Amino acid sequence: MDIVVLIKQVPDTATRIQDRVKDGRVDLDGVTWVTNPYDEYAVEEALRLKEKHGGAVTLVALGPERVQGALKDMLALGADEAVQVWDPSFAALDAGGVARVLAAALGKLPHQMVWAGWKGVDDDQGLVPIYLAEALGLPHASFVVAVEVQGDRAIVRREVEGGKEVLELPLPAVFTAQKGLNEVRYASLKGIMAVKRKEIPVWDAAALGLGAADLPAPAVELVAVERPPERAHGRVLTGAPEETAAELARLLHEEAKVI
Repeated sequence: MDIVVLIKQVPDTATRIQDRVKDGRVDLDGVTWVTNPYDEYAVEEALRLKEKHGGAVTLVALGPERVQGALKDMLALGADEAVQVWDPSFAALDAGGVARVLAAALGKLPHQMVWAGWKGVDDDQGLVPIYLAEALGLPHASFVVAVEVQGDRAIVRREVEGGKEVLELPLPAVFTAQKGLNEVRYASLKGIMAVKRKEIPVWDAAALGLGAADLPAPAVELVAVERPPERAHGRVLTGAPEETAAELARLLHEEAKVI
């Protein structure tokens, strides 16, 4: 079974993004970048499926040179190969454009399963895997917390509002991992040493057969990023209980407008 896992690199969750908002943008210069935590669950599940059913696990990451660090971290866990997808023309893509590029990359890779984290912890959108499934014409199961492969079908348990849902999908299909799917293993010293000098190929737009006409203009434009306004200080009402209650009711009605 050939499995492709999509990797995204995100700022370390310890980074105080709110301190980096300036002139309507977030300054990410100098931040520490890490592998998206939900993608780590996806890699772990792919490795477990490989150990059970055979095959190979290939990692794909769209991003600049720094994403090679994330790819090597996941290779050290036991993945077989990795590909970096990058071209300057990819820098301004939105989720739909990213999915279009990743679909082109997957067209060059054998895959019965495509895994990813259900969202990136940077923008919290969770859109790319859904758009990717649409672009590939494949079924999609999100928020997966358990999976079993039986021949050419997969049975998954996924989290839904108020409970869990069991789905059966034909393969190939796209799956997104939710926390609770597994516990991610630690890289062995052998795995870490094996990837130190590993060359990871870079596929640009030409390698993917994509021209300017194949990359749609972003459907969503980020206008500005702003810190939330400071909360106003609370007010303390004093006086007789009857007067305080009447004043509180007036404030809630006339100022807060909640009654």
